[in-house]
Amino acid sequence: MITSIFKKSSIVNYTLVFLLLLASFFVYQNSLLRQSNNVVGNSANALLIILLLVSFFLVNFIVKKNGLTKNSSYAILFFLLYLLLFPSVFSNSNILFANFFLLLAMRRLISLQTLKAPKEKIFDACMWIFIASLFHFWCILFVLLVYISIIFHVSRDYRNWLLPFVAFVATAVVFLFSALLIDETWIDHVMVQAQMDFELDYFTNNYQNAALSFYVVAALYFLFSMIFTLTNRPLILQASYKKMVFGFLIGSVVFILSPEKNNAMLLFTFFPLAVMTTNNIEYSQSKMYQEIVLLLLVVGSFMAFFAQL
Repeated sequence: MITSIFKKSSIVNYTLVFLLLLASFFVYQNSLLRQSNNVVGNSANALLIILLLVSFFLVNFIVKKNGLTKNSSYAILFFLLYLLLFPSVFSNSNILFANFFLLLAMRRLISLQTLKAPKEKIFDACMWIFIASLFHFWCILFVLLVYISIIFHVSRDYRNWLLPFVAFVATAVVFLFSALLIDETWIDHVMVQAQMDFELDYFTNNYQNAALSFYVVAALYFLFSMIFTLTNRPLILQASYKKMVFGFLIGSVVFILSPEKNNAMLLFTFFPLAVMTTNNIEYSQSKMYQEIVLLLLVVGSFMAFFAQL
């Protein structure tokens, strides 16, 4: 039943996902308000909502524009379900900003398969990644995905290998000039984030631990499902799916290395995992399997969400 609702793209599906997003956002914000006297201003809430909505739009645009999924609404649905597993994302503006710029970078890297204006796409992707790293330093590791994309598509031109360095210098100069002119503490923020911390002892309750465990099991299942069935995918899309696999792995490394760790940092893995989950559902011939997988994710995500309020 659930699969029949989202197996096609329609305004009803998008509206339902966006309403669920808004409802969960305000439920979580209301929960924060009950737990403390810290009141988030309307302008701050509006900014967070805009970031979330634009991120959902980008996810849907990328998968539709590049044919990463069939004509369904599964990608944004799974992106929402993974968000619900870790509701602290809803109050972390730095992580949301970083993920937004990473999505812009992913859009350019995936479109490299067309071989149109590759240099502009490589430079743009690097620039977005370096901007994302200003909000969360270890996002800089996604530059590895740029080089992986170059290997897949345009490795013969040596100038493509130098473009990330050009983008880095350009972004660094603009950032340092702006920081010195406006607020020098921006530099301190980046330097603090540049530290590493491998500890996983940040949980404040068992529900966060359970949500992470559920996510890890689901992520590993869909990751290996994609890896082992990659050769069955259309040849023209295999490079893009490989980027999803590498993007997920790099996002996981970002989470592991990050200081002041929390589950919200897994947001960097949600887009590639949503694509892999969608493919797992769409390429299955068993209706019962599709329903069971989707039902497990829906129930698990909502239980984790309400348990953490």
